[in-house]
Amino acid sequence: MKGILDIAGIGIGPFNLSLAALMAPLSEVSARFYERRPSFDWHPGMMLPGTQMQTSFLKDLVTPVDPTSPYGFLAYLVRKGRFYRFVNADFPRAKRAEFADYLRWVSEQVPNLVFRKSVEEVSFDDQGFLLSFGEAAPQRSRHLAVAIGHRPHVPDWARSHLGRHCLHSHSYMTAPLSVENRRVTIVGGGQSGAEIFLDLMGGTRGRPVDVVWVTRRPGLDPLDETAFTNEYFTPDYVRHFHRLPELHRHNLATAQKLTGDGVSPATLQALSQYLYERDFLDVDGARVPYRIMTHREVRGMARERTGFRLDMANVFDESPEHIGADIVILATGYRYAWPECLAPLDAHIERDGQGFPILSEDYVARWDGPAAHRIYMLNAGRNSHGVADAQLSLTAWRSAVIINSLVGRAVYAVDPQPSPVHWSGGRPDSQAGGLEPRLQVWK
Repeated sequence: MKGILDIAGIGIGPFNLSLAALMAPLSEVSARFYERRPSFDWHPGMMLPGTQMQTSFLKDLVTPVDPTSPYGFLAYLVRKGRFYRFVNADFPRAKRAEFADYLRWVSEQVPNLVFRKSVEEVSFDDQGFLLSFGEAAPQRSRHLAVAIGHRPHVPDWARSHLGRHCLHSHSYMTAPLSVENRRVTIVGGGQSGAEIFLDLMGGTRGRPVDVVWVTRRPGLDPLDETAFTNEYFTPDYVRHFHRLPELHRHNLATAQKLTGDGVSPATLQALSQYLYERDFLDVDGARVPYRIMTHREVRGMARERTGFRLDMANVFDESPEHIGADIVILATGYRYAWPECLAPLDAHIERDGQGFPILSEDYVARWDGPAAHRIYMLNAGRNSHGVADAQLSLTAWRSAVIINSLVGRAVYAVDPQPSPVHWSGGRPDSQAGGLEPRLQVWK
């Protein structure tokens, strides 16, 4: 064991990578971030050709709180010699593959990242947190930054069938999948479902017999990314949201689903145009049959001699239906799951009715341990900080809030101009989420 860290990060995804990048210039903080994978790789299974980000590239790991940082997306473009080409190409959004490469590039520049080292267990004693790595020597730390938790969601009816012919969209591009002469069903009506539907119809995985796209949503609902809806993804809104009663916060986050879980309007337009051309202008006649089935809720899945049978309820006209498939792709999103490595601390950390940790404004989990030892939790605040918590939009700002809290001074400015929308009767005080609440809570 080499000394005691000020903070140990568990998991190296975009959120802890942002925290590490903004912490890198701070000589007074000793930090180390651990990841079980051999290197940084962001959603490799969903890097479909041509797909683009749903968030502005300016909302990268650092720029919103430190535009001079060497770890910003524009710095990446300059270092790669692509700046003028990128600007001249005039992309409405950065391509997903390029943003993933940017994240990988940052992971290669930032110090104190440790890959191929899995945190198996975290315990606590009077000297602080103790991180265990299996056979490797343990590491002590005063504080934690936990950025793991969301996992691919597999419905109960599909779990026993997972394998080569039933897979989650998380592994779509990395699985050895061929749909040649196969019946394919996609379950899930969000962005991933739309992208996979277009990819399969385009024949990149072979020519299927047919493609059926099933969703329980009433329609192919568009992502709401209009100007004033995007105010939900601002520090001002998050601070007001956090001060609401728990039940009210949960109901609001549920009602705002389509701010982050819909199909982008650009993808819907591309889909509509593709199907028009395919249905009416396809001169070669090699048309893959398809069905888009909305308002269907899959209730069961069974193995048959020739594939699978999916039993559904048609919510639109209240009739039962079933379809056959050789391959089922679950575009069913991600759900929060409690990090297994925190098992020794489970009884000491308070959670809400949905299993999320109860977090302070500066992302500290409420627990019965000493106030001098904090557990910061990233990507675990949907019910406490709103729908922006799992998105990239406020990544840099959240990291800055945590850093200010950790060091006890305003390292980064976390108080931009307020929203033009008045969310409640009064504005939060100027230091909300930054230095002052930390002192008030922990002094």
